[in-house]
Order: sequence, then structure tokens, then C-alpha cells
Amino acid sequence: MTDIAVRQVSKRFGSVRAVEGLSFNAPAGKVTGFLGPNGAGKTTTLRMLLGLVRPTAGEALIGGIRYDRLRDPTRVVGAVLEYSASNPGRTGRDQLRVLAAVTGAPTKRVDEVIAQVDLGDAMNRRVSGYSTGMRQRLGLAAALLGDPDVLILDEPANGLDPEGIAWLRNLLRRCAADGRTILISSHVLSEIAQTVDRVVIISRGELRFAGPLTELGDGVVSVRTGELEQLRGLLGRQGYSVSVTGATSLDVRGATAEEIGRLAASQQIALSGLAEAGASLEASFLRLTGADESGRRPVATN
Repeated sequence: MTDIAVRQVSKRFGSVRAVEGLSFNAPAGKVTGFLGPNGAGKTTTLRMLLGLVRPTAGEALIGGIRYDRLRDPTRVVGAVLEYSASNPGRTGRDQLRVLAAVTGAPTKRVDEVIAQVDLGDAMNRRVSGYSTGMRQRLGLAAALLGDPDVLILDEPANGLDPEGIAWLRNLLRRCAADGRTILISSHVLSEIAQTVDRVVIISRGELRFAGPLTELGDGVVSVRTGELEQLRGLLGRQGYSVSVTGATSLDVRGATAEEIGRLAASQQIALSGLAEAGASLEASFLRLTGADESGRRPVATN
């Protein structure tokens, strides 16, 4: 298993402090969300992990080793930065063939990753005609060429439509289930809440929170059902705190989404919505990153 460890990393560009004393871990088999406002230092941190920027202090390690010291980096790490380069004159397939030849990936991997990112016939078209979402898929295909243990993705959902975002979420969950380490930077909090296991939140280059997503929120699960009274009674009898928030919606404290779903199914109560941590992530994000003037230091590291 190959994890990511950022240890007391700082980076200054002249008099500008981009990152200051940042420490966090991204474990194998998990999807870790890397969040922060624009200019918080997220991209700089990712570039330090990938050896594109040298830290002023501290170290950014992949499997306990700096990127520039990895024996075969493309087999260990696959990355998609927000502005990953591609040759617009080549077809998508030719782009991947060139990358495979340069990195030593087996030729058969080209067709495998094309299928994995679901670009299909578009791979025979020139990249210059690709939409933003198609370029994102091509970037993911390139990152997966070496069958890496680690994926580092900077805003991979940019340009994807809702169907594409759902596809990306499923792809990342499958990669994590295979034991890969996934670190994903994103500003789409609602999507992150449905995708990640852990979150790292930074603001002005400093850590605000690092730990499981379940420890960040306020423990509220939002439920929608056409059988509200039946569900409210059922949950109340189990000792959970229930608050009705609408004609077909309620909030539950003290239970996980899985527990609520199981209870509802046992009584054949149909649920039309079940969300854990989404709203809490947004509220916590705003709370943690909106208090910069107070000079607050990290609130949690797990």
C-alpha cells in the first residue's frame, strides 16, 4: 500500500507565503478530498507532491519517498493537474500511445484505459475538437496508463456534466476499493461529500482540518420520504433525535445513513433521499475558512 504524507511543508515565492507548516496524510484505500478557497495553496501543495515545485521547508512523500526519488514514478503515481498538457493535433488514442511509449507502459494499456474512461470513438478524433469534459477524461486515461497505486487529481470534475460527475465518482470509488490512494482537489463541495472518505481543508496555506469526513460534520442525516410519519415514529422508537424539516423531509441525529436505510427497508418504507454530511461539509468549510482574520490554527488532525 502506498500512502501520501505531507510533513510540515512550507513554500514561499519571494515574499509571498503560499503554504505554511502543512501536515496531513492520505491513506491507501481511501478517497481524500483536498479543499480550500481559491489561492489557499492547494495546487502548490499538489505540485510539491509531484516534484514540480521544491518545498522551502518540510517534505512531501509518496510511499515514504520524494517523487523525484521514485524508481518508476509513472507506475506509482498518476496525476491530472487542472491544466494538464496535451497535443491538440493528435488524436486521443495517439496521445496515449505516445505517453505509453515514453513511460514504458504496455501497449495494451491504451485500449484498457480508453475503456476505463469511456471515451469510445472520441479517441480517434483530434484533441483540438474535444470539449473540456472530454479533455478531463483523456487526462484521467493518461494518469491511469501506468496502473498507478496513487492518483492525484486537481479539479477533475471541471467540464463534466452531471452524468460525467457521477461516472467520475464511481471510478474513484472503484480505484479506492482496489487499494489505491486517491487525493482529489475540488471546489464542488456537494460532490466531494458524496465521494470522499476523508477531508483536508486549508486556508491561506495553513491547515484547518484533516480527518474522516464523518468527524467534520454535525452528525445530521437528511432524509426524504413520502411516509414521513411512519418513519418518524420508527426512528423515535429507536431513540434517535428526529426533526421534521418539510412535508416530506426530516433530519436525524444519532444514526448513520446506513442505519436509517436499513431500518426503513425493514418496514418497507420507501426513501426518496438520504444524505449524510453534505450540508455539514459546506457549513464546516465556510466556518473553517471564513475565520482567517482570527488567526485560528488547525482545529483537528486525525
